[in-house]
Amino acid sequence: MDTVPSPAGALTYRDATAADAEALVALIESAYRGDSSRTGWTTEADLLDGRRTDREGVLAVIEASGSRLLAVERDGALIACCQLEHRGEAAYFGMFAVTPGAQGGGLGRLIIAEAERTAREGWGVQEMHMTVIRQREDLIAWYERRGYRRTGKLFPFPYGDERFGVPLRADLEFELLVKPVTEP
Repeated sequence: MDTVPSPAGALTYRDATAADAEALVALIESAYRGDSSRTGWTTEADLLDGRRTDREGVLAVIEASGSRLLAVERDGALIACCQLEHRGEAAYFGMFAVTPGAQGGGLGRLIIAEAERTAREGWGVQEMHMTVIRQREDLIAWYERRGYRRTGKLFPFPYGDERFGVPLRADLEFELLVKPVTEP
């Protein structure tokens, strides 16, 4: 467990456990789906309905070899999470969620920097990869300001697989974003 000072109070980063699964599902859902997500800026509620994840999906990330789900706490309360998956020379960054009431204050920037450091130091990776729904231009722009670049490599949205949500439009696809994470 690492505690890192931040302008908004000390953040504690730890590996999530199976006991955290329900709280993590609630956090992720609140950041992306339904009316609660609209209080933050990361909502996907206009693009997707249904669930973003479930207990089984979170447990799969927690239990997978070469995978970590970082739980981020402030004053003992779960406020964010992110997935790191070791993929050779790169790490995959996903399942990133910040509670809507804490969005917009620089917390996400701190968490992604800590995730990059963790992947670089823990696995010796050279790059961080992520996929973002291409239609989320505001979110992609935020990642670009953090040093990620669009690759133009697109992946189809898994239409018909409701584990990823129920699409509200027919043109969704993911784009691969990449950032070198060598020593700063």
